[in-house]
Amino acid sequence: MAVGSIAPLKSEIEHPNSEIIKMDSSCISYKDTGYFSATLINYLDDAPDLRSFYSYRPTLEGFAELFKHKKTTTDRKLLVKVLTEQYASLKEHTNIEFPLQGVRGLLNENTYTITTGHQLNIFAGPLYFIYKIVTAIKLSRQLKKAFPDKNFVPVYWMATEDHDFPEINHTNIGGKKVQWDMDAAGATGRLATKTIRQALNQYKGVLGMEGHGSNLAGIVETAYTKFSNLADATRYLVNALFGQYGLVIVDADNIELKQQFAPVIEQDIVEQNSFKHISATNKLLQAIDVHIQVNPREINFFYLTDGLRERIVFEDGRYQVLNTTISFSEDELRAEIKHHPERFSPNVVMRPLYQEMILPNVAYIGGGAEIVYWLELKASFDHYGVTFPVLMLRNSGLIISKDIVPKIARTGFRPQDFFKTGDELKNCWIKRNTHHNLSLQTEWQELESIFEKIKERASKIDITLSPSTAAVAARLKHAMHNLEKKLIRAEKHNYTTRLAQIDQIRASLFPNNSLQERTDNFGLFYVKWGQIFIDELIRNFQPLDFEFCILEE
Repeated sequence: MAVGSIAPLKSEIEHPNSEIIKMDSSCISYKDTGYFSATLINYLDDAPDLRSFYSYRPTLEGFAELFKHKKTTTDRKLLVKVLTEQYASLKEHTNIEFPLQGVRGLLNENTYTITTGHQLNIFAGPLYFIYKIVTAIKLSRQLKKAFPDKNFVPVYWMATEDHDFPEINHTNIGGKKVQWDMDAAGATGRLATKTIRQALNQYKGVLGMEGHGSNLAGIVETAYTKFSNLADATRYLVNALFGQYGLVIVDADNIELKQQFAPVIEQDIVEQNSFKHISATNKLLQAIDVHIQVNPREINFFYLTDGLRERIVFEDGRYQVLNTTISFSEDELRAEIKHHPERFSPNVVMRPLYQEMILPNVAYIGGGAEIVYWLELKASFDHYGVTFPVLMLRNSGLIISKDIVPKIARTGFRPQDFFKTGDELKNCWIKRNTHHNLSLQTEWQELESIFEKIKERASKIDITLSPSTAAVAARLKHAMHNLEKKLIRAEKHNYTTRLAQIDQIRASLFPNNSLQERTDNFGLFYVKWGQIFIDELIRNFQPLDFEFCILEE
């Protein structure tokens, strides 16, 4: 397979029960979903106010412009060496193929990465974990087609240095919360997996043995029992699902990669450049009503050792590691960075710069909040002479299973309609299906005409009576509106069962009144469809179309 290419996709596959599985897709604009911020919608719509906060549009034309100006700071030989070593450490435990051809392809100057990143959520966390990676794979295919003289490698950047264990120690599957309970400290990638057995058994229990359940159970069993830390376990799991599509997985918690970044670590801690530039940018963003996602600190690095990841602060002329007795003078700090760069871990505002310096990257794929926080970073990139990548919104999706599809049809609504609130849907259904006219609009228009005549007569008697007449009309309009709501409420009571079905459908599609992708794990979808689930996501997702994908079985 050529570097940057992806395995051919199947549109249909036979289920173990000889059932042909196919997913049909339709789309809705992100704006019409009601689940995405105004800033993100403005970014997708190319709002002029935001243009100075990024470099290139998320379009084929934007990529063409980027290639004219791309400055690659990557040490390609070092990157390939590190990746090869990381994958080699997994080979002794498994016979699964690894994308070493894609890794070696990074040596070529015309090969670029398409990167997404995420925390090490156990069992791949919520669906959007999967969607991020699928988007990276699909965009790599689209760019290869548009720019055949170049190659593109999809990359998953593992957030192995993150320390927020409560965010990653659970997942929701089949209506159950599966949680890994332990006292954790330090970088999550270094956490030992030996205490995950109870959560692993619970997860496998939900998967069951039907369909592709045993296959996925085998994958997670190997991931979390054959590999001693969460970083290696996650690499195995993600590779088992996506390695066949050429995905390359990066763990940047590495001394050699940190050595490449060391000059920036030293300069930024001592001079506080990112703090200055991002703070200034945030003031500009706030002036155009952008909600700030992250605020920089004077020092945007943690001190990292096994079991420890604590902020560095400058106090009383020394660089202090919080909650420890460790501190450095400026000379001592410079020496520590030189000899132990692996002990300096970038926070959320420095990680993107680190990523773009060690990868030949042209696009970062993130969720809505991520895209907005990247808008804060361009001035810092400019300061260090690093090319700012194209910011791509990850694809979002709503998966509608076969048993739900006919239920939606019986309501008379389309799947897109269920992005409205439950009350909006039920009011709309009542108005469509009732035998009574519940609208008082005609009656109000007649009353409004009468009040215009009263207002005219009153003003002839006393000009000051005109506002009083208008006030009476306003109160009556409000009363008519309330009466109309009572009529609708009474009619709803007459159709309790039908309207309850609307609530049930919406609750199944939007658990906890949130997007499915933010709650549900991929596991049961994989049990039902197997690898075709991934294939169908890749086939239907269109990163460059800026639309929310609805998939129906």
